[in-house]
Amino acid sequence: MSLISRIFARFLRKGKAIELDEMKYLIVCLGNIGAEYDETRHNIGFKIADRLAKDLEASFTTSRLAQVAEMKYKGKTLVVIKPTTYMNLSGKAVKYWLDQEKIPIENLLVVNDDIALPLGTLRMRKQGADGGHNGLTDIIGKLGTNVFCRLRFGLGDDFPRGRQIDFVLGHWKPSEEPIVDEKVDQAVEIIKSFVTQGPDRTMNLFNKK
Repeated sequence: MSLISRIFARFLRKGKAIELDEMKYLIVCLGNIGAEYDETRHNIGFKIADRLAKDLEASFTTSRLAQVAEMKYKGKTLVVIKPTTYMNLSGKAVKYWLDQEKIPIENLLVVNDDIALPLGTLRMRKQGADGGHNGLTDIIGKLGTNVFCRLRFGLGDDFPRGRQIDFVLGHWKPSEEPIVDEKVDQAVEIIKSFVTQGPDRTMNLFNKK
């Protein structure tokens, strides 16, 4: 296959053939906009996005449906977005930026929180259900498929019955912050591995840690 064929693939979207750039990756880090949500558990995706931008010396600007930063890493282009649609409408931003940047869905990685995993546990999957996560629910609905990669960051489930919303929208305990900080750094390494080595190799390297 020629270099041009490797970089660009033809694909149908909305009934039209478009060229997809296989050297570009869309990294979607989920959270809620607004100062009241800063540093809450549900905004761990935003925290990871900010750490990745710092690591790769990039900055975010406000654009359509998201705060966006374009980053370069080992010959790959990362389009990193923090949706400004609020969590429940995340799919709108994901669909727009996939189409806008002509990125194949295989190069999509969604970073989200997960109360089903112990605090700080990181797990990558190539597909799956939404697990009750409203952001994933909307993304699956807007894309019409659940076959896309996602990186889940465990929040744990240390909350009384019926207090899930208060928990995810709450702030980290001081005792949790060192764990979170360490695992945010690891999440950045997982993202970089995803774009350079692919999901299978990345899962083998990191899912057991």
